Amino acid sequence: MSESGLFAFPPPESLETPRVLRALIDAHRHLAELKGMARSIPNSRLLISTLSLQEAQSSSEIENIITTQDALYRYRIQPESADPVSKEVAWYAQGLDTGFEAVRAKGLLTLNTILEVQAVLEGNDAGLRRTPGTVLVNEQTGATVYTPPPPQQVPDLMSDLERYMHEQSDVDALVRMAVIHHRFETIHPFYDGNGRTGRIVNILFLVKEGLLDLPILYLSRYISQTKQRYYQELQSVRESGDWEPWLLYMIQGVSETARHTCTLVESIGRLLQSHKHYIREHYRFYSQDLINNIFHHPYTKVAFVQSDLGVSRATATRYLDVLAEGGILEKHRLGRENYYVNKELVDLLFRMPPMDV
Repeated sequence: MSESGLFAFPPPESLETPRVLRALIDAHRHLAELKGMARSIPNSRLLISTLSLQEAQSSSEIENIITTQDALYRYRIQPESADPVSKEVAWYAQGLDTGFEAVRAKGLLTLNTILEVQAVLEGNDAGLRRTPGTVLVNEQTGATVYTPPPPQQVPDLMSDLERYMHEQSDVDALVRMAVIHHRFETIHPFYDGNGRTGRIVNILFLVKEGLLDLPILYLSRYISQTKQRYYQELQSVRESGDWEPWLLYMIQGVSETARHTCTLVESIGRLLQSHKHYIREHYRFYSQDLINNIFHHPYTKVAFVQSDLGVSRATATRYLDVLAEGGILEKHRLGRENYYVNKELVDLLFRMPPMDV
């Protein structure tokens, strides 16, 4: 495809084919179920804080940035002692939260917000690239597969993308999300972190469009499980201009991920109620703030309980030690302090079976 055609937004009639329209029915049904199920969790921040690290881990794995859930949560307990990889993955979760707060406050997904997200994610404010982008090369033949646009074109291309995100359109929002993601990855606007930033843009666009209230539909696990197809379909559009296979791939990802996340959210809700009833029946110090703490922080510590419950250090320590003795939490040592793990919740988050893709 010529460069001018590569960056021209496709006409609606080339996008909403009969196969795409049929696929959208399931995707929207599962999205609606997830949106409703998320509302059943009393404190929405619980879902964001627990699921965002799961997404950060999966998204970073796509870029071969590998860490464990234990290392990620220990970073939250003692940031100063974390390894560089865990810090980088944790920045992803912080970038996601930064973007969500901006979209929720403004109702818009602006270029400035994307720049803020990328700055948090990368730990710098380098901004849009001012050098040539990374050339994609066929690993087997050594031939150049794709060359991103020169840096002088990047600001205008990103401005065009921002306008596309907000223009009035009859094209389905999920189709537009897929087009936006393809365009973003094709522009390759940053020095680094383009893939991870682009995956955050996906979920922020769905929040902006009102398809979800919370940023809890994370496509990274789906993409990680189908990585070869993801890159093949991205490149296929660049070469052929045929959008249907890419759209079907992304819509299937939304459908499968929403269904998978529904199961996870339902399980979290059941576990929350189970812990709530057990603590209320067996301990005089039950409070909703305590329940919120051990679900907001699957790895918690005395200082977190002090802050959330407004109690003394001695009282917070006693609460956590008693819950550990009763089997609700697991107590561990990290350096000079203890931390307490809601193991059943952690098992739910990181030991779910792969999606059926």
